[in-house]
This record gives sequence, C-alpha cells and structure tokens, in this order.
Amino acid sequence: MSQRRVVVVDDHDMFRAGVRSEIGASVDIVGEGADVDSAVKAIVAAEPDVVLLDVHLPGGGGTEVMKQVHQRHPEVKFLALSVSDAAEDVIGVIRAGARGYVTKNISGTELVDAIGRVADGDAVFSPRLAGFVLDAFSGAIDIASVDEDLDRLSQREREVLRLIARGYAYKEVARELFISVKTVETHVSSVLRKLQLSNRHELTRWATDRRLV
Repeated sequence: MSQRRVVVVDDHDMFRAGVRSEIGASVDIVGEGADVDSAVKAIVAAEPDVVLLDVHLPGGGGTEVMKQVHQRHPEVKFLALSVSDAAEDVIGVIRAGARGYVTKNISGTELVDAIGRVADGDAVFSPRLAGFVLDAFSGAIDIASVDEDLDRLSQREREVLRLIARGYAYKEVARELFISVKTVETHVSSVLRKLQLSNRHELTRWATDRRLV
C-alpha cells in the first residue's frame, strides 16, 4: 500500500521538524503550514489524504483552516494534533469537521496509525478524550453554555483563565504570556466580571467543572 500523503500544520518550526523526523519514513509529507494562509495554500496545492492540524494558529486557528479548505475540497480529512485537551478546543475542531483529535504526547507509531485510520474514514481520539467527546455529544456536558460563556471572553482572557485555573500565580502567568503582572490583573478582573464570579477560587471551580483545565 502506498504511503499516506500528509500536510503538517503547526506554527512552531521545531515541532514540524520533529514530526518530519518521527514519522517521515512512514508517511509522505507533501506540505507544511505555519499559519492559516500558508496552511490553506499548502493543503489546496497538495490535496493530501490527511492534514495534521494544530488547534491554535495565527490568522484564525485550526477551525478557520478547515472552513476555508472544506469550501473547495470537502473530501480532505483533518486530524487535530494539539497540546490542549480543553473542552472548547476539542469540541470546536470536531464541530468544524476534524475526524479526530490527539494530544502531542502521542508516540510516532501511534500517530502513523491514527493517520491511517483517519484516511480510511475512522474517527480517532486520544483515550482520555474519547469518553469526553461522547459525554459532550450525548448531552452529559452542556457544551452550548460553555461556548456561550467563553464567547464573552477574548482569546487572551481565555489563556489567562486557563493558567489561573491551573494554579499559576500572577507572576507566572505574566512570564508565560509575556505580559505584565498588571495586565494579568486586568484580564482576571475582566474574566471575573464577565463570568459573574467573585474570586480566583470560584474561577478555578468554574473552569474545572467545564473541563477547561
């Protein structure tokens, strides 16, 4: 059987190089992209069997890539490959048309297997995410309300929310996001106000209940 033709989309050069090194002998990597525009161009030009797609990309994110590609090439299959296992990321890309979602701690062998299965039409999820996706679409988790609440927050506010909920101190958040402590404080105040929460403990509980951390 001929090798699967794959386009790798991620905004980190080193990660793309790592994927090439890890699975390049088992699949045919026919293109790469680092943001929405370059990804769409590479995918349209190569018409791959599977696109390995990071969720967070400059220019509108992985969902925007799928939207633009599927308008012209609805047959292209996407496998999300991300460090994030947050609810809005997983459900967002599945709703946008991804055939699977795996996290970046996956092994090279497992990734090649996942690519093959997605190319054949299967849906593939990292073990921890499979049950979560079933819960979400069975109604056990109210994803609509999660989306509605998160829509009130800017992308930066979501990033701050997730880090605070994981227990980061304001200084650590500032360092992680390359912003000032004062800016972190401003974002936290804004998040609390928009979500009608009183303190960071309530914020952590809110995020944990919705599986955002």
